[in-house]
Amino acid sequence: MTTVDSLYAVSPLDGRYAGRTEPLRPYASEAGLMQARVRVEVEYLLALADLEATPLSIDEETRATLRAAYEEFDAEDAAVVKAIETTGHGPFEATNHDVKAVEYFLRLQLPDEHDAVPWIHFGLTSEDVNNLAHRLNVRDAVREVLLPALEDVRKALADQAREYRDRPMLARTHGQPATPTTFGKEMAVYASRLDTAIDRISDATDRLRGKLGGASGTYAAHHAAYPDVDWPVFARAFVTDLGLDFEPLTTQVNPCDDLAALFDAFRGANQIVLDLDLDDWLYVSDRYLGQEAAAGETGSSTMPHKVNPIDFENSEGNLSKANSDLQFLGEYVTTSRLQRDLSDSTVKRNIGAAFAHCLIGYTKVEDGLAKVTPTEQVMDDELAATPEVIGEAVQTILRREGRDDAYEQVKALTRGKRVTIDDFRDLFADLDVDEGVREELLALTPAGYTGVAAELVDELDE
Repeated sequence: MTTVDSLYAVSPLDGRYAGRTEPLRPYASEAGLMQARVRVEVEYLLALADLEATPLSIDEETRATLRAAYEEFDAEDAAVVKAIETTGHGPFEATNHDVKAVEYFLRLQLPDEHDAVPWIHFGLTSEDVNNLAHRLNVRDAVREVLLPALEDVRKALADQAREYRDRPMLARTHGQPATPTTFGKEMAVYASRLDTAIDRISDATDRLRGKLGGASGTYAAHHAAYPDVDWPVFARAFVTDLGLDFEPLTTQVNPCDDLAALFDAFRGANQIVLDLDLDDWLYVSDRYLGQEAAAGETGSSTMPHKVNPIDFENSEGNLSKANSDLQFLGEYVTTSRLQRDLSDSTVKRNIGAAFAHCLIGYTKVEDGLAKVTPTEQVMDDELAATPEVIGEAVQTILRREGRDDAYEQVKALTRGKRVTIDDFRDLFADLDVDEGVREELLALTPAGYTGVAAELVDELDE
């Protein structure tokens, strides 16, 4: 798509964000779906030729020609398929049917009157081809594009976690000053969460299930032609040879519970990244994180000083849109009127759009992470200005020493008040405790009160 064309794109996915969504084109475009359909039809034809029951025989040269039809499928081939469907092409009038157009396209790959022609699409319904083609594209889009993008985010977080494992900062619970942590440990939490989410997506991808059961899922046409063939066994072998699990019990449509599980897994991962977007946005707002200013970039049309956290905001918007789409898709594709209706067909064409919003969200947050670094002076100043956070440590140590009024003493000193470190020292001076305990209390500082936060980063896998 040219720059001018992209300016007239209906969706920003193929317009403003075309550069970011381009890696998904082989899997999410109409041409990508055509190619996957050709693959299914070719491999099915070859599987029929390998059945003893059929008189079909396909030599190695013809097999190579047929496989080249999908392995070398290009824009010209896609245009031919589309022409067969919409206007007619060569000997074929317009089919007004996208799968039938693929069948006729395959006929053009064979010499006239070739023995294999009658066997193309033998006994199949369109959904036999479509459900497999969609899953092949979904599987490869996830493995080749989306999971690597998520892995990049996870790696960026793990790198930050290790680099800043010892960088203390004030934590906030309920938005209020709380026990200090380290910036590295907080990023490690997100990296760990994404580890689990990535595993869940991978597992759901590995469990994608295909069907090949005919018009009502009964193998009726296949059985009528060759009643002695165990067609469910044939179908299982064919589907698993494509790298998918086999779904034996279906109507005309694959129930799509597998796709719904995958969409839900992505929604879970997106929620984690959304949480990260919000936190890093707040860290930027609080000046805990400084942003690298790009040369020549404008942050505001009226306020020249601004460096806006646009990558986190853009990621947030796209992942929120993705999750809305993924929820809709998961709910819609798992329902069908009786044995089949066509409403899911147009809906499934939007899987790529949901994935595209995911991809934009992942690449944007990665851009954001690359631009921010902790503002150590701000973190240190805020810790020093919030000495009340050591109150937890004080009352816990005093409890250890048997003081049953420890919590109440610290509460009376600190709750709802502005206190200084000297206020704590006055409290420590009046306590009836061993000198060793008093020295232990006097050594407490907000910056030093981070527990084993730095060591927790080691919980991350390499």
